[in-house]
Amino acid sequence: MMAISPFHLAIPVSNLSACRDFYTNVLNFEEGRSSDHWVDYNFFGHQLVIHYKPKSEEETHTNAVDGKDVPVPHFGVVLDWKTFEEFAELLKSKHISFIIEPYIRFEGQIGEQATMFFKDPSGNALEFKAFKDKSQLFAK
Repeated sequence: MMAISPFHLAIPVSNLSACRDFYTNVLNFEEGRSSDHWVDYNFFGHQLVIHYKPKSEEETHTNAVDGKDVPVPHFGVVLDWKTFEEFAELLKSKHISFIIEPYIRFEGQIGEQATMFFKDPSGNALEFKAFKDKSQLFAK
């Protein structure tokens, strides 16, 4: 696998103030540059930018994975196992309302992973995961 470069992801939020509080004070992400319409965050070494966009009615969609309804679209980061566990405990202590509670998927199989899903105040779905064996990230 080649070295991973930081990605940049910009997402729409309908309430910049509520989402700023969520990413800063709930998820504990470090804030970077900002304006009246957007805020940069250090997203586990990547650049996440929340941009104000008026709320629109968008259809929500899910796909069944491992017997659970996974929201589509969603985004997140693959963490190491210990960081995932620590982050999951932080989120539980802050009473995050999970779409899918932290659990182990594909236990004992190729691709065994810990995963969790939740939404930000604007309805953006986030998934964080960790592989028991990170070399299985792209295994078939």
